[in-house]
Amino acid sequence: MKLKNTLILLVVFIGLLLFVLFVEKKPPAAGAKTEEKLVAVTSADVQKLTLKRPSETLTFKRDDKGEWMIVEPIEAKADTFEVNGLVDAFADLKIDRVVEKTGGDPKKYEIPKIEVSLWVKGRDKPVRVLLGPPNKIDATVYAQKEGDPRIVLLPGTLTTPLEKKLFDFRQKDVFKFETKDVAAISVAAKGARWEAAKKDDEWMLLAPLKALAKDGKMIGLLDSLSGLKAKEFAAEDKKAEDLKKYGLDKPEYTVTLKMPGASKEMVFAFHKADDKTYVTTSQSTKIIIPEADVLPDLEKKPADLRESKVAAFNSWQAGKLVLKKGPLALTITKAPNDKWYFDAAQKEEADASKVDSFIRKIESLEATEFVDGPKSLGEFGLDKPEAEVTVWTKDTVSTPPVENSFAVLVGKTDKDKKQTVLKNARFDYLFKVDSAFLDEFPKDKKDWIPPPPAKDVTKK
Repeated sequence: MKLKNTLILLVVFIGLLLFVLFVEKKPPAAGAKTEEKLVAVTSADVQKLTLKRPSETLTFKRDDKGEWMIVEPIEAKADTFEVNGLVDAFADLKIDRVVEKTGGDPKKYEIPKIEVSLWVKGRDKPVRVLLGPPNKIDATVYAQKEGDPRIVLLPGTLTTPLEKKLFDFRQKDVFKFETKDVAAISVAAKGARWEAAKKDDEWMLLAPLKALAKDGKMIGLLDSLSGLKAKEFAAEDKKAEDLKKYGLDKPEYTVTLKMPGASKEMVFAFHKADDKTYVTTSQSTKIIIPEADVLPDLEKKPADLRESKVAAFNSWQAGKLVLKKGPLALTITKAPNDKWYFDAAQKEEADASKVDSFIRKIESLEATEFVDGPKSLGEFGLDKPEAEVTVWTKDTVSTPPVENSFAVLVGKTDKDKKQTVLKNARFDYLFKVDSAFLDEFPKDKKDWIPPPPAKDVTKK
């Protein structure tokens, strides 16, 4: 019986082996279409490319750093993505169909109407592809490679890069800078003048008021400036007459960025006229009309930029809470198991849901009004606060981890307006907030002791 099974398995194995050898590996049938290439070079080895058309000739060349530059008809930085797309298309040029193998007349197919030349590393002469117009039926393109007698049809997808204009191949974000390098910013705009500086990874408004700025708005403004893209180029090599022509000799808006790490200062100048905005910088020779309108961001008042949160932290990073109110004083710490404890030995557990809810409430406190430059803390009951809350956080994402503390003092409450005055210990100014958060304070330690576990009524 065992011998019979062994023979059956052997027959099955031989059958599979024959299938692999004679079916899977059999050569393609006569007349089957195989992929042919007119050009097959490595894109990274292409050092220069020329696209010659009846209307213009575009020449791209890699610089010493390997970045693409436009060298004809102007000298400018190229859009790497766009030029790489063109290079990739012609470095690996597939044939759709061979029209004539030998003896064909290129003029019959309007070749050469367009000429593409590739200068490849290690070769003395360029690879030239001569092209005719797109086929009206399926947009395929008649072509012939210099030195190759064949006249072929190339895929219609080639028409897209061939039809792109000089502007399409240009780098549009000509004012780009690293936002992380900016340490200070000043804005002079219509009805808005302000200054801000970064300190310990926080943005602080310095004038006309001193306050913590909203980090997201400051970074958003810098990202908008760095990412400005040209919709049009008004001047390539700006001169005094160009600045005057576009109103940039006396700009309506200026933004000054200080980048001490990069040892430079960049000044943006904006002027709006005839529904167009013209922009240049002290670091660029270009004047552009940008795609996006950043003027509304520049017109924001300092009050719109200041941080309204009393304590800007992430509640999920909290690891310690100290709360004082009247005779009540609690110090609660978080253990690695995410449970909260009243004691340092972490044996007396606190109600995690109530502690977390309280910390989230402190995190979400936002000013409905500010008191800038208070004359006296006693006027607002902050010389002897009604309560004090301090939250410690730890950012484990940073290397090394960053620990911070946020102390909030609770002052007087206006019962009619339902407002309570708070002070963040870091700042000189005060916050007026909705007093509803006071309901979250425990009256006694027992308020935050977790309830006993429910009894299992199924057990007798």
